[in-house]
Amino acid sequence: MSAHKRPLSPHLQVYNPQITTVMSILHRITGVVLAFGSLGLLWVLISLSMGPEAFSAAQACIGSVIGRLATFAFSLCLMYHLFNGIRHLFWDIGKGYGLSAVTRSGLLVLALSVLSTIGLWLLATSNGGTL
Repeated sequence: MSAHKRPLSPHLQVYNPQITTVMSILHRITGVVLAFGSLGLLWVLISLSMGPEAFSAAQACIGSVIGRLATFAFSLCLMYHLFNGIRHLFWDIGKGYGLSAVTRSGLLVLALSVLSTIGLWLLATSNGGTL
């Protein structure tokens, strides 16, 4: 038996973070954010069905600085979760397991997430949109 005082199982303090580790943790975090953000979306839809007064209150909340930041964060999480889920689908069929492919696909997921979120917001706020 070894006399070293090491953990019996791998732990975050033992290993240096790699792109696969960070992307996996981010995927889980964005899933939780999307679950709670869906409750906010549900609130907006219910307020829409309750009439103009309730919906104007929801619009005022979403139109505030904090509401816009939360909506932007929700859309960024949605795009990241979508593209990383597609990446996982490729892994499910056995594609992209090489170390360089994993790194490239991880960076691609990050780039596509940021670019698509910015594009979505530019599209939503152009032509008088008030997202």
